[in-house]
Amino acid sequence: MTATVILQADREKSLKRRHPWVFSKAVKQVKGTPNSGDTVDVVTADGNWLGRGAYSPDSQIRVRIWTFDQAEVIDSEFFSSRIGQAWQLRQQLFDLSQTNGIRVVAAESDGLPGLTIDLYADVLVCQLLSAGVERHRKHIVAALVQLFPGYSIYERSDVDVRKKEGLQAVTGWLHLPREHGEVTILENGMKILVDVVNGHKTGFYLDQRDSRSAAARYAKGKTVLNCFSYTGTFAVSALRGGAEHVTNVDMSELALETAKRNAQANDLDLSKLDFSKADVFKLLRSYKEQGKQFDMVILDPPKFAENKAQLMSACRGYKDINRVAMQIVKPGGLLLTFSCSGLMEEALFQKVVADAALDANRDCLFIERLSQASDHPIASFYPEGHYLKGLVCLIR
Repeated sequence: MTATVILQADREKSLKRRHPWVFSKAVKQVKGTPNSGDTVDVVTADGNWLGRGAYSPDSQIRVRIWTFDQAEVIDSEFFSSRIGQAWQLRQQLFDLSQTNGIRVVAAESDGLPGLTIDLYADVLVCQLLSAGVERHRKHIVAALVQLFPGYSIYERSDVDVRKKEGLQAVTGWLHLPREHGEVTILENGMKILVDVVNGHKTGFYLDQRDSRSAAARYAKGKTVLNCFSYTGTFAVSALRGGAEHVTNVDMSELALETAKRNAQANDLDLSKLDFSKADVFKLLRSYKEQGKQFDMVILDPPKFAENKAQLMSACRGYKDINRVAMQIVKPGGLLLTFSCSGLMEEALFQKVVADAALDANRDCLFIERLSQASDHPIASFYPEGHYLKGLVCLIR
């Protein structure tokens, strides 16, 4: 028999707006003895049915809602249908002959809380980050095998958030294993090497696809500094767009080596590329002291805020790095600056960049806003799905 989670009085408003999370403080009582990941019904304090979701006793998010349809059963058909719907949308968004690195499932925004699935050519990478998807991993893998026959499947459930769900990190091949994790994908015709086993996240930052296209549009004839370059795909985009020269900066020698290989894979002139293994913060200050400037600076740092307690320090970090970056942009040049911190709201990020311009004694015009690509949709009921913010700034 399905267990029931009864909410405190007047704590159902978010669920009525179809937000998929029930926090522990909203729970009054649990009838039954559900195990981690089990399906439970959620009802109001006076017994009205609200939704059906996955129970997670170790998490502050006590229930993640699967469905708001009381007739819907959470079984293999449910996962096959939800993943199939998500994949159908992506096929409408992309020409797979030109772009075959795609986020197939974007967790809550696709009605599958805690589940991320990325496609890299003929390899699928999945992250099972909640108790509910862990409980149904067999159904999820079976659905992928059915929907993507002949594709290899690799698991990258090695994210810290699993600890909050009482789960251990898990990685490894789930279907049709390969000797290594490197695969070549296409992004708007650009070749990109991705390592699904050792790379960041699931292997690559698919969410920055539109921003890389923007970099190509703006780069013609420009000298470009690509900070936190990772595998250098902003640089490849810029050179394909006609950049005069690009400098990649990253702390990882392996990432820089892959950046070089990405340039070679796209038949680019390596004499137009530099690779600098350095701390971006220190290097920017060094360039400022030297008076060295660029026509365009790309600033795509890692997440600065993991929780609300870190938000203010994150603001200071973003302000500081943007201030110095603006000081090494030639007058009339461009700064493409990003934040992937979900807690950093768009308006706050713009204010931080504006304050950085004041401190840098530079005028800044915001000429374009950038965001995550369309395969990372933002559901109306789940605003937290909007995490990536970007600004194209004209610096005077």
